[in-house]
Amino acid sequence: MTAPHVSLTDPTHSSFLPPPDPVRSPVTGWTRAHWEALADRLLDGLLPYASRKLAQYRLPGRPGHAGSWSDGLEGYARSFLLAACRIAGSGGRVPPELIERYAAGLAAGTDPEGAERWPPIADRAQPMVEAASIAIALHETRPWIWDRLDDAVRQRVAAWLGGFVGARANDSNWRLFQVVTEEFLASVGAPHSRAEIDGGLARLEDWYRGDGWYTDGDGRKFDYYNGWALHLYPILWARIAGPRADASLTEVHRARLRAFLGTHQYFFGSDGAPVHQGRSLTYRYATAAPLWAGALADATPLPPGRTRRLASGALKHFTERGVPDERGLLSLGWYRPFLPVTQRYSGPASPYWASKAFLGLLLPAGHPVWTAPEEPGPVETADAYLALPAPGWLLHSTAADGIVRLVNHGSDRLPPPPAEAEDSPHYAKFAYSSATAPDTPVDGPATGPDSHLALLTADGTAVSGRGRIHPLGTEGRRAASWHRAVLPGSDQGHRIETTSVVHGPWEIRVHRFEGPPGAVVREGGWALADDSGPLTEAAGPGWALARREADGLTSAVVALHGWEEPGADGPSHGAVVQVRGANAYGEYSATPCLRLAGHPGRPHLLVTLVVLSADPVRPCDPEALRARAGTRVTAAGAVVVRFPDGTEEEVPAGAGSG
Repeated sequence: MTAPHVSLTDPTHSSFLPPPDPVRSPVTGWTRAHWEALADRLLDGLLPYASRKLAQYRLPGRPGHAGSWSDGLEGYARSFLLAACRIAGSGGRVPPELIERYAAGLAAGTDPEGAERWPPIADRAQPMVEAASIAIALHETRPWIWDRLDDAVRQRVAAWLGGFVGARANDSNWRLFQVVTEEFLASVGAPHSRAEIDGGLARLEDWYRGDGWYTDGDGRKFDYYNGWALHLYPILWARIAGPRADASLTEVHRARLRAFLGTHQYFFGSDGAPVHQGRSLTYRYATAAPLWAGALADATPLPPGRTRRLASGALKHFTERGVPDERGLLSLGWYRPFLPVTQRYSGPASPYWASKAFLGLLLPAGHPVWTAPEEPGPVETADAYLALPAPGWLLHSTAADGIVRLVNHGSDRLPPPPAEAEDSPHYAKFAYSSATAPDTPVDGPATGPDSHLALLTADGTAVSGRGRIHPLGTEGRRAASWHRAVLPGSDQGHRIETTSVVHGPWEIRVHRFEGPPGAVVREGGWALADDSGPLTEAAGPGWALARREADGLTSAVVALHGWEEPGADGPSHGAVVQVRGANAYGEYSATPCLRLAGHPGRPHLLVTLVVLSADPVRPCDPEALRARAGTRVTAAGAVVVRFPDGTEEEVPAGAGSG
């Protein structure tokens, strides 16, 4: 079954695409011709916003924190990467205006006296990011652009890129921008620093956590930058370096990418949607970039037909949902414009890092990734469970509805202590999925109820965050962590230890936690969203539910243990929190919640069943789920949880997943 979606755009929106090919691509219908057509549509959509000499693209929208001058460069650089894939992938057989357009932009942008000159590369400045895209694009299009530039223009381009030499980059994936840019300078005989190239590659080693996972800088910063940056740039660097690259190092990079792709393939729902977690989500189908990198470097465990199916599925998913928009532009958002999925650095042209998704066009048309019949993705053929100890994640997906769920017990995007433990809704939640997004209000705290357990003051005005996540282990179908809940205005922290156990569409969370006497405890399930209107809601003793009627997608929470009020016969009624304008998946969103009116002030055990499902065979009836699921506590303090189908698992007393 195809995973649910919010709404499809007007079918005429995709009229620029060729007909589907059900023989070569029986899953998506998409072929290389679709990729080329969409690349052309994106490039054409930018033309009305080009500066007179084509060195900048000044797109409408909120400026990034670096300012409109840098935003204009960003529009050029990121679209040049897309144009480079199109030019090189066709052997230069594209309309000559496309080649001339970017060659002219190089000449104008690097003219130090010109009206369209680019901002210089300086310490930790945004042009560092854009320089890397320009360097990669110049390398891939060398016969058609670099080799045909006037010598004076080549010298100016090298001088502008040379601003990287001796400059300080942010100590994160930015170190790799310096690596690829200076390697391009080396390839054309321009001044560069081999020590800076080697130093950036060496720094990458410090961030490797095993099994194909890097953290983006120090701390526990796991997200899509692992694929579209930390794995991708070493592969592109090797393409530029050629024989200058250390063969043993490139083999290490290839082996790590191969390990990562064995996991990454599970991050895409059957409808093509990637799991909605992390920052810079407005890059959308850039999530497909590492799939192509694996094929480019012969470093993938995936069959070629599966590589194309996953990449095409992601591209098709967004195209069918209004991306690009009617102007041919990529907006700051997920489907529609939605600024809460962006960061301060996100400018109007930032979404064009999505150009990385088109790296597959660098592979010849006769390559097996373009000719082999599509194969289904792994989440389409069977329920899957995947423990990822490095990031502290647990994936579980269900073939019946094609949904991928990510249980988070490890990534908080916080620098190491003593940095403050601030929450981000795209990192601090217990769970993310391919069918939902966290509520991310434009204004307000990041501590919304969805996928969060919180302490509240009696009046509900102050809510504790999750803060720094301390992993306790991930193994099999179980993951655990602890965090310290602190109510705003208080210096006292309260330890909350949580173990998640998954089975089918279900997650059972076992919370052992402390709290101040009388504090309110609240736990929320998944936030569902829709554009058509408020979602259906229902609640009863110890349960709450939100449902999208168009496709039956349901989010529910069910109390299994510890939610009983003192002196009451059972838990209080659940509730559904409905909000508007706070979710990337739709205008209206709803989160089912449980509530305990007063914490007893001593260590307390709570157990909750959390459900996200659109499976018609296993309908989500909370009262039936509550009757079938259960919990018992052993004399040793272990918790035995029972899922609605009778499957049981024991969670030992104390920390950890073992």
